[in-house]
Order: sequence, then C-alpha cells, then structure tokens
Amino acid sequence: MKKYNYYLSIKRCLSSLIIFTACLTSVSQAKEYSIDQLPKLESDPIHQVVSRRVTNYFTQSHFRKFDLDGVFSSKIFDRYFKLLDSNKTIFIKSDIDTFRERQTGLGKELRDGDLRTAFDIYNLSLKKRFERYQFALAQLKEPMDFSTSESINFKRDDLAWAVSEQELDDYWRKRVKYDELSLALSGKKELEIREILTKRYNQILRTLVQVKPEDAFQVFMNAFAREIDPHTSYLAPRTKRDFDSEMSLSFEGIGATLSQEDDYTRIVSFVTGGPAEKSKQLAIGDRIIGVGQKNNPIEDVIGWRLDDIVDKIRGPKGTIVKLEILPAGNNSKTKIIEIKRDKIHFEDREAKLTIKQTAQGKVALIDIPSFYMGLTDRVVKLLTEANKNNVSGIVIDLRNNGGGSLAEVISLTGLFIEKGPVVQVKDNLQSVVVYDDRDESVQYVGPIVVMVNRYSASASEIFSAALQDYGRAVIVGEDTYGKGTVQTSRNIAYPIDATIHPNWPALGGVQYTIQKFYRINGGSTQLRGVMPDIEMSPLRYIDDTGERYLDNALPWDSVAVADYHVLFDIKSILPELKQHHLERIKNDPEFNYIEADIKKYNDNKDQQYVVSLNKVEREKKQKETDNEELLRMNERLKLAGKQAISKLEDLPKDFKVKDAYLDEAEAILFDLAKLYPDIKVSQLPSNAIMLDLNSPIMNDKESK
Repeated sequence: MKKYNYYLSIKRCLSSLIIFTACLTSVSQAKEYSIDQLPKLESDPIHQVVSRRVTNYFTQSHFRKFDLDGVFSSKIFDRYFKLLDSNKTIFIKSDIDTFRERQTGLGKELRDGDLRTAFDIYNLSLKKRFERYQFALAQLKEPMDFSTSESINFKRDDLAWAVSEQELDDYWRKRVKYDELSLALSGKKELEIREILTKRYNQILRTLVQVKPEDAFQVFMNAFAREIDPHTSYLAPRTKRDFDSEMSLSFEGIGATLSQEDDYTRIVSFVTGGPAEKSKQLAIGDRIIGVGQKNNPIEDVIGWRLDDIVDKIRGPKGTIVKLEILPAGNNSKTKIIEIKRDKIHFEDREAKLTIKQTAQGKVALIDIPSFYMGLTDRVVKLLTEANKNNVSGIVIDLRNNGGGSLAEVISLTGLFIEKGPVVQVKDNLQSVVVYDDRDESVQYVGPIVVMVNRYSASASEIFSAALQDYGRAVIVGEDTYGKGTVQTSRNIAYPIDATIHPNWPALGGVQYTIQKFYRINGGSTQLRGVMPDIEMSPLRYIDDTGERYLDNALPWDSVAVADYHVLFDIKSILPELKQHHLERIKNDPEFNYIEADIKKYNDNKDQQYVVSLNKVEREKKQKETDNEELLRMNERLKLAGKQAISKLEDLPKDFKVKDAYLDEAEAILFDLAKLYPDIKVSQLPSNAIMLDLNSPIMNDKESK
C-alpha cells in the first residue's frame, strides 16, 4: 500500500524538534573568525547520483508536467538566489548578473549531476554573508544613538536587488541598530549590549565556516523542487530522518534536548521516560565533549556542528552510545557513561481527550495536532472513553493541524459514518479514483463540531470537508489553508544499491506531488480550502496565509460528484445556529478583544514590518501595548473574581486566559445537540445530493 504524506512542509521538518534542539546562545568568550577560514565547497561524487535520480523523479512522475529547458532553468536560477537571500540583504545586482549567462544551463547540470554553477553561487553567498557580519561587528564599535527618527523595513523581498554595497551598508547599519535597541529596551547597558552582540555575530560566523557540501546541495535541489510546486522537496538524509519521525511521532535515540554554547554541547532537558532521564547519569547543564559507539573509541566533539553530534548520538534501539561528560559546575571532572538507546515516543503530539463538565452537560474535546500514523487507533480509544462518559457531543479541534497520512484521514472519517466515499483523487493522467470507507462500524453517533482555522491544511481539509458534505458535523472557525495536493515520499536509494554500493552514505529522499484530491461533492480544496458553516468572527485577517499566496501553487478545478447521500440536514438548522452564535459573541469580552486585534492588524498591515529605531517612540508604543494588555487582563481577573494587578509581571502563574473559540464551539455543540435528532435524513436515494449553490463546484473552473 502506498504511503501518502500531506502538509508536513520541509521547512517544518528542518526546524522540528526530533531529538535535539539547536539553540545558539550567548557565550562567555567571543572567538574571532577570519574569512580565510571559509571552506570552498565542491560537489561530492554522490551528489551526481542523487541529482540525476531526483531529476528523474520530478520530470517523470510529478503531477505537473514541465520541460526542464532553458526557460525553466532560468526560473530555478532566480529561485536559488531567492532561497539564499530571501530578503535581498547580501547580494547586489552585479553578483547575480555575473552568473546570468549560465542560468539556462542549470537543467543540463541537474541531469548530468554537474553542479558547478550551484556551488559557485553558494560559495559566493558564504563570502557575502560573512562580509556582512564582519560589517555588523564593525558597527558595534560606533556610538549608539537611539534619538534619530530612523526606521527599518524588514520586508524587502519585493524590492529590486541593491545596485551597490553602500545600499546594503545602510540596511545593515540599521539592522545592527535594531539589535542594539532591542537589547536596550530590555534593560541592558551599552557595554553589555556590545558584548552580547559581538558573541552573537561571531557565533553566526562560526556556523558559516562549518558549512558542508550537503548544505549547498540541499538548497539548490530545493530551488529546483519549489519551482515545480510549493510542496515538492528534496529531503537531505537528516531531513528525511526527521520527516519519517514526524509521521510516526517516534524516533530512536536517548531522548535529550541539547543546545550549543560556544564550542560545547549542553543538555537542557530530557524526554520524559527516555533512556537519558531513566539512566540517572545525566543532569541538566552537563556538557557532552565526546561521543563513541560500543567497542569503539570516543571521539572529541568540542567545536563540532550540533547536527553532526546528533548523528553520532542517535542510533538503533538497543544499541549502546558512550558519552564523555563534563558535568555542570566549574570544578567538575569528566566522566564516561554508557546509555542504551530506545524508541522515544512523542506523547505530547498525540491526539488527546478532555471530558469537560458544563452547566449544560458533558462534552468531549478531542485535540488532533496532526494525522500521524496510528491516529485512528488512538481516536478509537478516546471515543470509547467519551461514550462511557455519556457526553452530549464531541468537539474535534483541528486548528493548526497541517495534515499527514491519507490512509489515516480515510479511516478516521470512517469512525463517524457507516460507509461511503471520503475523498476523490486525480493523478497526472487525469484518472479519478474514489477512496471509500468500507467499514460499516461507527464509533460515535452523536453530534459533532469540528474546529478549523486558516492553518488547518491538507488531511485536515479532507476530514472536515467529508464530514461537512455528509452533514455529519458542523464546521466552525475560519476558511482553511487550501492545500488540495497529494505528495508521496520516496527513498532516493534503490534496493540494489546496498549490494552494489555498500559504502555509499544515506542518499535521503524526495517528496513530490503526484495527485490532487477533491471533496466528495466534486469541488477541490486547492486554493479555496473549506469554508466553515459558522465563522467564529465576523472579521477576517487580511494577510498572506494560504495556498493561494504560494509561488507555483496548482490551480483550482473540480471533478464529478461522488455517489453519496447526506446523513444530516445541517443546512436547515444553520440559520438558527448562526443566530445563537452571533447573540453570544456580541457582548463576549474575549470576542471583542479578538475583533479589536483583527481590526488593528488589518489597519496596520502595510506597516507591520516597519520598526522605529527611536528609543522614545518604541518605549511609548511598548507602554501603550502593555497598558492595553494590563487593562484587558484586569478585566479578565475581575470577571474571574480575582484581585487586580498593577503590572503584567504580577499575573498569577496559574491564571489562564480562556480559549474563547473553544468555549464557543462547545456552545454551538449544545445548540446542535438540541436539534440533532430531528435533522437525520433517513430516506434519500444515493443520487439525491444536497448541494449548496455557494459550493465551489458551482462556480468557475479555476480560481484566479
């Protein structure tokens, strides 16, 4: 059975906490770095193999057909520079023009695996970035003046490339001033500010001198991938490992979170129940200075990149890792310990159930952060517990859920319907397949409210759309993200490689779009997402969140309606549900705050990236913000029957601001429960589909 993955973006994979956290902090002693220490990166021989195979996957199997010709190569060229310098702060126009004559040949270089242009550009980016932080260090020696009326604009992606280094000098001078002012506003004095920023900038220089060929290769291959569509990616070996861990919510290692301070790697936390915690041999603050495997010598890892140390410590369950530890404290002696690796499970990322007792009855709240492998089995257990508690209904929270496994979303939907189609999928040959739930058992028969927001994507949209089309649930919140494409993840290595090339390193993987999916009512969620039955707020954020704002996103279209029948006539009661909703939120303080925040954001949208560099002005704005928040907090405390506070720092640690949207979803659920028995559709022919005239499939064929 194929394994499909949805909206687990590679950006998320690169930054997610799988076993360690790379956290660069202030250090006790700044080390100086010279531009002569920058490596001159060259393509590894294995990159030739990977480049050819990735190119074959993308050109032969991707949903979007394209020619890897000179025109497309030029687009890859521009995207590569954009990835290397998204805010246009290190390159000037002449830097790019130097390589222009080579731009149309990038497709051939990808097919041949000869990536000299990509590496030449990356080496230049290292040099330019290094020079910029040297410039920043020099600025720290200049007098600090926060009395001018200057400001800095951090949104520069729409600007033309600077034509001179002097243009960038002005930006970087302001950038350093911004960093200085931010520390000054936190109460730091001038000498301390200079010390902190000197260490910070030198730490960045340190990361630049430690770059590897794989770093350049990964950026260039993703420039190629993202020019095809926004969800196609090359997964470097480490990224592929993290991607797989995201899908299974587990990994094999020791279960510790690390940070890097100067040349040392320090333990900052443990995964509860993991080998590191259970060993009782490690403590927060201990520094790892050496790593070895069972029956092998320990290697000194002081000064190593954190991700390299991670690779040394990780390993299969049951194997032994040896760590040389410098315990926390000034006069500690080193010690060597051994820890047996084990499988670590991210329980905090699993679906969770909360049974809440209200004045109107019990309600079950099921929070689903992602559609990971094994989700349905987990939810079956949660529903069993909910049924035992005789709840009046269920609220399923899919807010910020970016997606996951197609198989899981189909089986999860099946828990709430007897059987029938869940989603339709079209491949690159325009063939449409309907995926059905064929299990007639139903785990829960009562009323359901599903919460979504503009960050709910992919599998979340399939699930909420299916329950909406069946009339099985009321969908509340915001329009969803609008990701209606299907990705598959493939290993770059072939099975035969292990025999023919046993010494090859891991080759990583690819994720690329192979299909589009459609609601059972025929409309695509691509670009348009799922419109809630009830919008939580009458106001909407005017921002660039959503698939329609991404470069190279596939267009909206539709297919034929699947053979299904509506289970509950939700549409007939929506006017009443909406009326009750609007009456409740009209005088709800939290909803008034939310609407005020949305309006403020929308009114200042064009200026949100512009920051004043005047200390008095910044302090004034910060005071206004703090006073506004203090006023709100005291209003909340008064409603809760608690004593007012004079400053935000005095807020009781156990006081939590209520989740207004979740509370309102519960209220909508109880309204639904009162009407629920009377809206069941008992006898409808399978072709009697109840379509909304505002449904996307009734509109134009392609979103503009």
